[in-house]
Amino acid sequence: MRLLFIKLKHIGDALLLTPTLTAARAAYPQAQIWVVVRRGSEGILAGCPAIDRVLVSAAPETSGRNTFDWLNDLKLLREIRRQHFDYAFELTQGDRGRLLAAWSSAQFRCANDGVYRVPIFWRPWFNKLSTHDWRNEHQVEANFQLVNEFLPLGVSEPPPLVFERARTKPCDLGVKLADYIVIHPGTRWQRKRWPLEKWVEAARGLLKLAPQLVISVGPDAEEIQLGDALAGALGPQAVSTRGRLSWAQLAGLLYGAKLFVGLDTAAMHLAAACQCPAVALFASSVARHWRPWRVPHQLIGAADLGQKVADDAMTRIEVEHVLAACRAMLSK
Repeated sequence: MRLLFIKLKHIGDALLLTPTLTAARAAYPQAQIWVVVRRGSEGILAGCPAIDRVLVSAAPETSGRNTFDWLNDLKLLREIRRQHFDYAFELTQGDRGRLLAAWSSAQFRCANDGVYRVPIFWRPWFNKLSTHDWRNEHQVEANFQLVNEFLPLGVSEPPPLVFERARTKPCDLGVKLADYIVIHPGTRWQRKRWPLEKWVEAARGLLKLAPQLVISVGPDAEEIQLGDALAGALGPQAVSTRGRLSWAQLAGLLYGAKLFVGLDTAAMHLAAACQCPAVALFASSVARHWRPWRVPHQLIGAADLGQKVADDAMTRIEVEHVLAACRAMLSK
C-alpha cells in the first residue's frame, strides 16, 4: 500500500504530523509512506523513522511568481503522479495541497470538509470528504482523525511527537554542557514576542535553577541579534546557538536539557518530541490547538478558542509567573 500525506504549512505543523505517521506505520508496517511539506520543513522530519520519503514544495510566499519554483513543482507533480498512491491525504486545507492530492490520482483522495469547506471547484477531485469538526481539538488530533476515518489506524488516540534520539546529531557550542536549560526567545511572529528586558530578567532567574543556559535562535539575522544580546547580558554561563544548528542538532540538545522555556514555535514542538519538559509563553496562541503534545508542560497566559487576544497580551506576562512555572516543573 502506498500512502501520501500532504502538509504544506509551517515547520512546526510538519512535526505535528509525526504521531499520525507513526500510527500509520504501526498499523501498516509494509506500507510506503511519503510526505510532502514546504521547503524548509523537511529537516524537522529527519527524526521520524515512519517516513520512507519526504518531498518538498515551494513555500507559498516565494512561489507563483518564480519560474524556477514552478519548474520544481512541475517535477514534484510528475513524481507524485508516477507513484500510483492508494491514499492521498490533503492536510493543508489550501489550493496547493488540493492540487497535489488531485493530481496524484490516488484511489482514495481524502480531505476535511468539516471546518474549512472544500471549494466547489475541488470537490469532484476528492472522493473521501470528512465532516469532522476539529475546532476543539489539538492539531495533532485533527490530522489523526482525518486519516483514521478513512484508513483505520488501530489506536484510539495519537501517540507522541517523534524525533528519535538515535537520529539526533552532536553540536559544538564552544563550551562543555552538563546541567542546562534551553530557552528559545525568538520568533518571526511579532504578536508572539516577549520583550528582551523580560527575557534577561527571566534568564537571570533561570541561572539560579541551572548553572548553564543555551539560547536557541534560528538563522534569521534578527533572531541571531536577539540571542547575542541576551547572551551578552548574562555572561559566560549562557551561550547562543547563533542560528547554526540543524533540527537534528537542536534535538540532541533538547534530549539533554533539564527544561525548555520559550514561545509557541517549532522549537517548542521539537522539545515535546524529545520529551523535554516545557514552559511556554502562550498569550497569543490557542492552547487547545498548539500546546506541547503529550509531554509535561505549563503554559503562561494561554489564550482559549474564541478569545480575543489583546495586542499587548505577551507583554503582560510577568517574569515571576514564568519563573514560578519553571520551579514547579523542575520540582517534579
